[in-house]
Amino acid sequence: MKKLLLGGIALGAVLAFSGMANAQIKLGVGGPITGPNAAFGAQLKNGAEQAAEDINAAGGVLGQKIAVSVGDDVSDPKQGVSVANKFVGDGVKWVVGHFNSGVTMPASEVYAENGILMISPSATNPKITERGLWNTFRVCGRDDQQGGVASAYLLKNFKDKKIAVVHDKTTYGQGLADETKKGLNAGGVKEVLYEGINAGEKDFSALVSKIKASGADYLYWGGLHTEGGLIVRQMRDQGLKTILVSGDGITTDEFATIGGPGVEGTLMTFPPDPQKRPEAAAVIKKFASKNFKPEAYTLYSYAAVQIMAEGAKRANSVDPKKIAAALHGGQPVKTVIGDIGFDKKGDITRPDYTVYTWKKQADGKITYVEN
Repeated sequence: MKKLLLGGIALGAVLAFSGMANAQIKLGVGGPITGPNAAFGAQLKNGAEQAAEDINAAGGVLGQKIAVSVGDDVSDPKQGVSVANKFVGDGVKWVVGHFNSGVTMPASEVYAENGILMISPSATNPKITERGLWNTFRVCGRDDQQGGVASAYLLKNFKDKKIAVVHDKTTYGQGLADETKKGLNAGGVKEVLYEGINAGEKDFSALVSKIKASGADYLYWGGLHTEGGLIVRQMRDQGLKTILVSGDGITTDEFATIGGPGVEGTLMTFPPDPQKRPEAAAVIKKFASKNFKPEAYTLYSYAAVQIMAEGAKRANSVDPKKIAAALHGGQPVKTVIGDIGFDKKGDITRPDYTVYTWKKQADGKITYVEN
């Protein structure tokens, strides 16, 4: 009887040790893996996966390896909630995502209710962090900051020009357009046109006619690269030379592919290019070896995983709530995009946006260059 008992204890110890050895931190990546915004989904996915790979190679987090699973929200809020619920069912505890503000909002509530930590690389609507959720962070700035930079630039350089404002009616697009409009109006500039279109539209002939009739020299676009590129292409097809001005939603070379040669001269707000940071050099080489250009939010996703891992070390726990408490402390974390600290809301304490211009390079390719 005693021998059996001892054998059971020994077996239990072996199983417990085995469980510790195989312990995994389940990390979910939520974003548009398919659909018109798949370029951004690829950025989130590749950034998070590379970070997990590098952290695991260095020994993991508190002795545990990060296991990544990907959820495709197709930039749709309802699908985002489905992805969030699947992550809950799969036992995911950390999430990098989502890309769109309109998807991040409802998904973050699912995560908050189910004890999951979330860091978005890209969702910029102010309401995301204004709701007081314990679990919600972002490594990017906010639209009230981005819109302020855009409107200040326009007021400084083009105050005597006619400016139209168009948005895609989404949480992100309209939010950014309205923040920019607010800044312009406060500076004494009244837009000559204010219109909303539906995301997913392809024929903008009616809109282009309105832009033409307004005489707009500049068009502020609150939306993403697909519709933005189509609007530019169709403006040029109708002979309009109106220059597009937009935000981080067009930060992918696909914008130029869609918009054609007419995108040259487009102005855009985005943080200082993280690809130029010395902290990112080694990681960028890894992406290059995989034939992937880590533009826009790729390195932001990488940084999000770094921050979660460092938060776990500071909390001496992989528990999401303990990590969140550690991150809310404000002490910066060293990442590939620089030192990142958070305030009590989950916003970064060093918001920084600058202006870029889309220019033709020596190889004939049109891409964005920091002013």
